[in-house]
Amino acid sequence: MSLDEAKEGDKIFKEDGVTFLIEEQLFEQAKPINIDFLDSDRGSGFSITSNLSTGASCDGGCCG
Repeated sequence: MSLDEAKEGDKIFKEDGVTFLIEEQLFEQAKPINIDFLDSDRGSGFSITSNLSTGASCDGGCCG
């Protein structure tokens, strides 16, 4: 996730005053995409989940 300016071919979504954008081709591969803000004792940040396959295989390990 990064800050960027909208470009031709981007999908733009607005939610609770925040604007999100993603390349339309990537969106079609990854949808649905869920973005949540988490705040816990260990810190805070965004959790992003989607149907996008990274091609990685994890056997009980952590994939990043």
